[in-house]
Amino acid sequence: MSLALATLLYEWRRYMAAVVALAFSGLLVLAQVGMFVGIGKGFTAQIDRARADIMVLGPGAKALFGGPSGLPRRMIPLVYSHPEVTQVAPLDGSGGRFQNILSPEEQAKIDARTKAAAKGGKQAGGEGGGRKTEFVNVTVIDAIPGYVTVPTDYTQSMVEALRQPYAVAVDQTALKRLGVKKGDKAIYNGKTITIAVVTTGYPNIIQPTLVMSRDTLRMLGEADTGPRVAPLMVQIRDPARAEIVAAQLNKKGDGKFRAWTRQELADANSSAMLDDQIIGIMLGFSAFLGLLIGVAITWQTLRGAIMANIKEFASLRALGVSMGDLRNIVMELSFWVGIVGVGAAGLLTWLVTLLASAGGVPMYFPPSLIITVAVFLVLIAMLSGFLSLGILKNSQPADLLR
Repeated sequence: MSLALATLLYEWRRYMAAVVALAFSGLLVLAQVGMFVGIGKGFTAQIDRARADIMVLGPGAKALFGGPSGLPRRMIPLVYSHPEVTQVAPLDGSGGRFQNILSPEEQAKIDARTKAAAKGGKQAGGEGGGRKTEFVNVTVIDAIPGYVTVPTDYTQSMVEALRQPYAVAVDQTALKRLGVKKGDKAIYNGKTITIAVVTTGYPNIIQPTLVMSRDTLRMLGEADTGPRVAPLMVQIRDPARAEIVAAQLNKKGDGKFRAWTRQELADANSSAMLDDQIIGIMLGFSAFLGLLIGVAITWQTLRGAIMANIKEFASLRALGVSMGDLRNIVMELSFWVGIVGVGAAGLLTWLVTLLASAGGVPMYFPPSLIITVAVFLVLIAMLSGFLSLGILKNSQPADLLR
């Protein structure tokens, strides 16, 4: 065990402030990026978990929500003509006004509260459990087990339930917001629907999402029958050949569309979320603030710890250890402080993720982000150690005789 690591282990209390500062600096960046990317994943969860191996978007699309992602309906037969393509379906959807329907018992309670408030000369309070109105997003699946638009975590019973007319699915995180539960009736754009399925793992904190069959969307009068369609979901015989087939489709399309593998599109969606100007400014400010806090506190902590051990360093110099070797010890000590700080940041981020999940807030951390933040924290610790090297000039062997 090196001297630097032994010093950190036996005198960990002196370096705890530096570790905590690094941990919170990492958390500041990770939590914000994880939240923004998680929100984006909430919008694309239905696609990310579908059985599609390839997504076909318009030629100018940079991501699913960036640029013109739709394409002419006549492109469907062209995509289908590839010998390895087995299923093609447009990613249909809609949106509108959602209202819950109160049961007679709930309505009676509200009426009673209203009458009591009127007698007391007060207005009825906005207590929970009343009529709720929300604007919702609608995504569509083909209610056929194993079909390309059906997410892989949908069971056969869930698909069968959505096959019923006017049946919809709602994520469990949206139930309270919409004021419904499984089996309830509700009104969507003036027509009655049934909450037939409750899903898990599809949170969307910006706008609740309903999932319904293509037939139900058609019965609601909102099916897209125009000359253009939404992005196409494509399933092929061998998913391992997705990149090859996507390249072949792009060649066949001759610029009329662009085929993406599902992973390529997922990465593009995450990048598009982080490239947003406002989000970029917020993340840049967070990174700068994390750097400022991390360097300031870590530097002062390391400086204080070295000053507290200045006699030990003087003893090493008296034994013939060169100043260069002492500097190496301090830099190694800074490195290990950075490593411990990375671990502490990971632990705090994990705890925040658990709390966010309990509150229905999705969070996702791309591996590249985790690596970048880890390197960022270690560099902060090394910079702080470098700034603390000047204190070693006070480690004079003659001071031991005083």
